[in-house]
Amino acid sequence: MQDALISIITPVYNAESYIETAFSAVLQQTWQNWEWILVDDCSGDQSAEIIRRRIADHPGYAERIRLIALPENGGAANARNTGVKAADGRYIAFLDADDMWQPDKLAEQLRFMQEKNAAFSYHSYEFGKEDGTPTGRVVRAVEELTYDMALTRTIIFTSTVMFDMEKMSREEIMMPHCPSEDTALWWQLLRNGYTAYGLDKNLAVYRRPAKSLSSNKLVALERIWYLYREREHLSLIRSVFCFIGWAYRATARRL
Repeated sequence: MQDALISIITPVYNAESYIETAFSAVLQQTWQNWEWILVDDCSGDQSAEIIRRRIADHPGYAERIRLIALPENGGAANARNTGVKAADGRYIAFLDADDMWQPDKLAEQLRFMQEKNAAFSYHSYEFGKEDGTPTGRVVRAVEELTYDMALTRTIIFTSTVMFDMEKMSREEIMMPHCPSEDTALWWQLLRNGYTAYGLDKNLAVYRRPAKSLSSNKLVALERIWYLYREREHLSLIRSVFCFIGWAYRATARRL
């Protein structure tokens, strides 16, 4: 375990308000054998400049933090996939630029994965306000999440995921270019026989800005329906059944 390198992948797009918090989340990790790949998706703000400045402020980390500047905007899936291709670690973890980790996130999840001999894991998380203040609403991970279970609940949050690349291939974890690309990937992996092992420990805060896409309920409903019918090719009856379960749990989770 002492030698395990974790590659952290962060897509960046107009995230200048959150970069400082992301740096704090990574640099404060108790597990220090990591590399961090930030992929700037052609931001129109000062995100890339802030990242370069922060790297310069921490010369001891300069060789472990890489900024990849994409020539044109390709979306979050493309940015994450670019980071995965560049990663050198045995383990890959995602951290979205506006989310936050607890200092023991990497250490706890790595210990858990090795204990479970898991290829794919995630953990519990807490909703946060736009300023990052935790709300107290925690989404609890289930011990073992299967494909059928995942279809009726959105429980895996991108910044809680970790993969063991000795048990999976990079091609398998490339996110598809479709709406809700992260959920589409989790379902694809589960459908292909992987189990998502859940660590029921709150190790992240999912910040929900007031104007974020995920706060648009109509868009969320349209996307989940698209995944059922166009990605998973579920029958109409099964799609309706899963949709009702998903909608109920999504509503209860936010109350």
